[in-house]
Amino acid sequence: MIELTVFFIISYIIHGLGVTVGYHRLLSHRTFKCAKFVEYFFVFAGYLAFEGSPIWWTAIHRAHHRHVDTPLDPHSPRYGLWHSYMGWLFELKYPDHINPAEQCKDLINDPIYKFFEQGGNMQRMNACNFIINLGVRAIIWAFFGWQYALASLLAGAAVLQIPLMLNVACHIPKLGYKNFATKDDGVNVWWVGILGLGEGWHNNHHAYPGSARNGMRLFEVDLSYAVIKAMKKLGWVGWINHGPKDISLARKEWNKKFVLQESIERGKHYLDNVAKDVAKDLDMVANQTKEKALTRV
Repeated sequence: MIELTVFFIISYIIHGLGVTVGYHRLLSHRTFKCAKFVEYFFVFAGYLAFEGSPIWWTAIHRAHHRHVDTPLDPHSPRYGLWHSYMGWLFELKYPDHINPAEQCKDLINDPIYKFFEQGGNMQRMNACNFIINLGVRAIIWAFFGWQYALASLLAGAAVLQIPLMLNVACHIPKLGYKNFATKDDGVNVWWVGILGLGEGWHNNHHAYPGSARNGMRLFEVDLSYAVIKAMKKLGWVGWINHGPKDISLARKEWNKKFVLQESIERGKHYLDNVAKDVAKDLDMVANQTKEKALTRV
């Protein structure tokens, strides 16, 4: 039983890093550069957590950042908790505003990712993912027994929950806190940070999406970033975007930006109201002028 538990934990970490390091910080945000074998190792580890086509995943995630917490966001909790959690997974095609040919130009010509994408056909894409996932577990069963195959399967299914629970919990403001005054609902949630191997520091991530480091403060544990730095020392990773050097200064800059944005929005709102009042006055004057002209006639 101890051996199976250890195997499950190791499998969870490997598949989890496949999502956090491979799918998210590498493919979606290009926060570091690495050798191709490193990329494929982590992406395939994520693929075995039922994450689906890397092109699809990346396209959806980039759209999430581009349209965060608006009606065009693929999975914002503002428009329903179930949809944010799993409902969006049942879409039978890409939304009209998401086109991988435009938003994933860096991935669409990769032969492996192209195969996983299955021409953008969601049914075939998902079938391919499930067949490969179950096939790998069948191989584990054949060599190590059904217990290890089941432990691997459960680990992959558990890792699948990382992005799903993050989409909900880390976009409900009352569940977490903000280091940076971003306009979106993204917050840092400590327990998602732990279970998600550093992915739960979501306010930090939305403030600096190009950073390989999500845990910005000392207590914000980020195993994924630690692994990326370790690979740098091994020579498997080259350039890394470490994010802001001075967190205190970065927070002050974000606060200033937030105050400026608020002032601009208040100014726009005021000008809109003035314009409406002026339009009403002009309509009133025009109507009065017409009435006078008709009276004279």
